[in-house]
Amino acid sequence: MKEKKVTDTTTSKTAKKKPATTKVVTKKATKATATKKITTIKKESIAKKITFQLRFKTNFGQQLFVTGNHNLLDNNDIEKAIPLTYFNEDFWAASIDVKSTEKNKGLINYNYFLKSLDGTISYDSGNDKQINLKSTSKELLFIDGWNYTGYIENAFYTVPFQKVLLKENFTELKITKPRKFTHTFQIKSPLLKKGQTLCLIGGCEKLGNWNVEKAVLLNRNIGDDQFKVDIDLSKETFPIDYKYGVYDTVENKFLQFEQGDNRIIFDEVKSTKKTIVNDVFVNLPSTTWRGSGVAIPVFSLKTEKSFGVGEFTDMNLLVDWCSNVGLKLIQVLPINDTTANHNWQDSYPYAAISAFALHPIYINLNAVTEKKNIQLLKALESTRIELNKKEKVDYEEVIKVKTNYLKKIYSLQGQDTFKEKEYQDFFSSNKHWLVPYAVFCYLRDEYGTSNFYNWPAYKKFKQKDIDELIDPKSKALTDISFHYFVQYHLHLQLQNATQYAHSKSVVVKGDIPIGIYRYGVDAWQNPNLYHLDVQAGAPPDDFAIKGQNWGFPTYNWENMKADGFAWWNQRFEQMTNYFDTFRIDHILGFFRIWSIPTHAVEGILGYFVPAIPVHISEFQNRNIDFNSDRYTKPFITDHIIWEQFGYDNEKIKLDFLVKNDDGNYSLKQEFAAQRQVEKHFAVLESNDINNKLKLGLYNLISNVILFNVTENENQEFHFRFAMEKTSSFSNLDYYTQKQLKELYINYFFNRQDALWKQEALQKLPALRRVTNMLICGEDLGLVPDCVPDVMRDLGLLSLEIQRMPKANNSEFFHPADAPYLSVVTPSTHDMSTIRGWWEEDKPRIQRFFNHQLREIGAAPNFCEAWINQKIVEQHLHSPAMWAIFQLQDILAIDDTIRLENPNDERINIPADPNHYWQYKMHLTLEELIKNSSFNTHFSELIEKSGR
Repeated sequence: MKEKKVTDTTTSKTAKKKPATTKVVTKKATKATATKKITTIKKESIAKKITFQLRFKTNFGQQLFVTGNHNLLDNNDIEKAIPLTYFNEDFWAASIDVKSTEKNKGLINYNYFLKSLDGTISYDSGNDKQINLKSTSKELLFIDGWNYTGYIENAFYTVPFQKVLLKENFTELKITKPRKFTHTFQIKSPLLKKGQTLCLIGGCEKLGNWNVEKAVLLNRNIGDDQFKVDIDLSKETFPIDYKYGVYDTVENKFLQFEQGDNRIIFDEVKSTKKTIVNDVFVNLPSTTWRGSGVAIPVFSLKTEKSFGVGEFTDMNLLVDWCSNVGLKLIQVLPINDTTANHNWQDSYPYAAISAFALHPIYINLNAVTEKKNIQLLKALESTRIELNKKEKVDYEEVIKVKTNYLKKIYSLQGQDTFKEKEYQDFFSSNKHWLVPYAVFCYLRDEYGTSNFYNWPAYKKFKQKDIDELIDPKSKALTDISFHYFVQYHLHLQLQNATQYAHSKSVVVKGDIPIGIYRYGVDAWQNPNLYHLDVQAGAPPDDFAIKGQNWGFPTYNWENMKADGFAWWNQRFEQMTNYFDTFRIDHILGFFRIWSIPTHAVEGILGYFVPAIPVHISEFQNRNIDFNSDRYTKPFITDHIIWEQFGYDNEKIKLDFLVKNDDGNYSLKQEFAAQRQVEKHFAVLESNDINNKLKLGLYNLISNVILFNVTENENQEFHFRFAMEKTSSFSNLDYYTQKQLKELYINYFFNRQDALWKQEALQKLPALRRVTNMLICGEDLGLVPDCVPDVMRDLGLLSLEIQRMPKANNSEFFHPADAPYLSVVTPSTHDMSTIRGWWEEDKPRIQRFFNHQLREIGAAPNFCEAWINQKIVEQHLHSPAMWAIFQLQDILAIDDTIRLENPNDERINIPADPNHYWQYKMHLTLEELIKNSSFNTHFSELIEKSGR
């Protein structure tokens, strides 16, 4: 088989995927002039010359740089990075001279980065570009391709694939390295099967003159990502065109060429020179791998040995079940400590008092207890059985029983544990968060509240105070060290669960909440990293018509950026101890956050930050008769009061309102904010009447069109979301309504996009580079147009949900239309399951039944098992990399195994800020594993889908 030669210099994967637009050219430089320009050191002091040639075509205003972890490359300081200059139509280049006195560090890791006009930085991906300073060659030429972070192939070099899912595909070859060589070719190909390697074939004698029987084999060593081969091309004539191919090392035969045009190399051979050609990725299909997984909170797991709540040790049985049926991933909700109030409200997993500490509720008491103390645990057996029989998690009782027991065991085993080397290593590695967390927990319990603003002492975090509290002479040390003890055992148990999953070829996916708890250790320790004077949330949607108020402070991104995002870096590093991949909760918060004033209860009173406000001149230019009070203050009339309160209207007027000169009303000063109203009703009897009055007053307060919250008061404004649904808006004349609508649409859907994109690019690329875990962003809600491009450029997986289409004017999203780098799922923990959704909106379900499922006739009133299965199969056959299902949706494909009432399957109701998170499996994992009929059926569905 012989390939026709193609003399095209733009054949690399980079050139194909990132076409040129406009080049930045000031003066066309030749190779000689470029080298001459950079060479300034005296010839006799130069030991080695290193030249970089990067295949890349820039857009106007962009500049390329090279940097690395050595003083030759300014130690990764991007402010001092070496600029590349235009070399020819295909390459940018730079050269550095290595002095004879330069310390020989051996291997240097280097990277290129691209700086745009707006200051945003884009790095080429990977950490496999290396310089070997020990090379005896006087000249080193690196011909590199740009590894665009968004290449699909990069996903397969993340932790879950390299350490677990593709680990067994490695094929070790013994290839004799030539004594003399001029060129090293290196390239990556992640999806080769066991027994396969890459080969090199080209248009010269050393490359077999396109004869596949003379293909040159490449080798990949253990721990390396790249396939490499050394070749002596000293007697060949350049340019040389070539291609990579796939070779079967078992059958010893050539299998196929890579796709696309030939590659080509221009070079000049010297006896003192070595050329390293980095071709990035082989052009082979990269979307063939697909996997499936299960999502379930750890607290929802149930085994015969559970203590009324799922525990880290219970994950092993879930792993066994996944391995049996063919699932490759387990996804859990956040597992951080949420113990703020010592009651059921702490069940909310997204309000952790520490972004690092694990939740004590997940600890397995048996695994903590030494044999000599096992009798203590046996005394709790009847309690354990009683709690395990409950249909839902009894959060308060479980945490109380476990905490009391752990304190007993700590008094007996703590000191011995602290002497263990494994514990001391754990403490040393985690001291930066562990000590503040433990002290915080001690003070929380000492003062009876996690609200550190109300503590009689230690309101402000001071290292001096911490050091005194943990001093060996401190009376508090014993109580503080209890939390060290518990966290160490939680660490061991979760780490063991992950390692067990890996042994079964299953990966574990974690969840990073977008916010931190207002009264937690993170806010106490580093208040400068957060805006504590506002609340984070989400704008209204179909699931929460008044928006969501999470109560979290928002991030002070400027301060976080100033220290290199150290807190985030530590957070990601902590995740690597237990997870292979993770979901970023509400990734839209990295573009802009829904910021709510602290005086508001409902999310409807929020607005996006940052956002370009509407200037008063924009109203004037549209001939709107603008009155600030009319638009920014609640519009209250007799008619509105009657509509809202009916026959209670006179009571409302008397108790809460003041009549204005114009005949309309204003809220009394003591009830002008929702928090004031909330406080008033908090001391009254909780009944339907009082609740109706409270919510009605909330509605009056939010009956505004604009927010006057900028520094330029009465000059710049933000629109209230869903403005057109307010009675304030409906009482305006038609012309004003029309003009406001146009401004509203411009404000939310046009003017902000460039700003929000720049915001994300100031944060996400830097955070992306500090972890090699596979990242999925929860990009749901009001998604700005810039989000898909940014996520694609950074190689972040999107989340695609059938009932939440992202395309405008679409009622549903079909899993068959999912992009490859995505996760498809029919439901999440924040919504009803498939069965629950089926009963919520009959007309919509009818349209879904006919148009999405392609079924004829009337939709059944209930989601029968065959319907549930058909929806699951749609997702399994999706082209998306991952299809992940809530366990409830998997069990629902079988009438004999699913829960009777679908409403009992729901985990969270976002519209309810006081929701109790207590869903528990209705059968044990042991029972699920033994159900061979169901497991065989589900396994066949997975196998049939190719996942």
